[in-house]
Amino acid sequence: MPPQQLLLFVFLLALFMALVQLGAITVAFQKLGLSSQSAFTLLFASLLGSAVNLPVTKVKATRPENLDEVPEPMRPLVEEALRRFKGETQLAVNVGGGLVPVMFSYYLMRHHPLPLGEVLMGIAIVALVCYYASRPMPGLGIGIPIFVPPIAAALTAWGLDPDHSAPLAYICGTLGVLLGADLMRLGDIRRMGAPMASIGGAGTFDGIFVTGIVAVLLA
Repeated sequence: MPPQQLLLFVFLLALFMALVQLGAITVAFQKLGLSSQSAFTLLFASLLGSAVNLPVTKVKATRPENLDEVPEPMRPLVEEALRRFKGETQLAVNVGGGLVPVMFSYYLMRHHPLPLGEVLMGIAIVALVCYYASRPMPGLGIGIPIFVPPIAAALTAWGLDPDHSAPLAYICGTLGVLLGADLMRLGDIRRMGAPMASIGGAGTFDGIFVTGIVAVLLA
């Protein structure tokens, strides 16, 4: 694991463990019907899985022509990524930010009376919000303001099904980010010069995880 990812992992682990102690994450997962032990297992699986990317395929890609829009603090990261870029981008699926939320969303759909039409509509609404709120980051991946998806998910869930807003907010929030900020942005990957693009990983993992927690709390 690169040093930057290791530091990010340690920081996220410390942050979310602190939140568990404060009760925020516990309250969120209790609203979803999980015990404290199950909530900790899901939390640990998400954080540990965030360091695992499963390669899918490689695509031809080009270097970005203009780096003027890259914020100054991120220039070193972008320059390092471009040095490792060899004309191809490895597409991968992140376990913690991709597979875990998909499997947990399926679990919620099986254990809550959520009409499929409402779920699909909620995912579509949040996906469109995430698509227009996300931006390609040269050399790195897709970035999105961290609180846009959970607010969109919570409002969407309240509007569609107030009685089951918590599980619906988690599902349409996490899957909406995956669809709108990752899958619908795959065309931009070819022009970013990123050595790797991970669905649910890198810059979107924290967005997906925080979306699930905050959306449930707001709902």
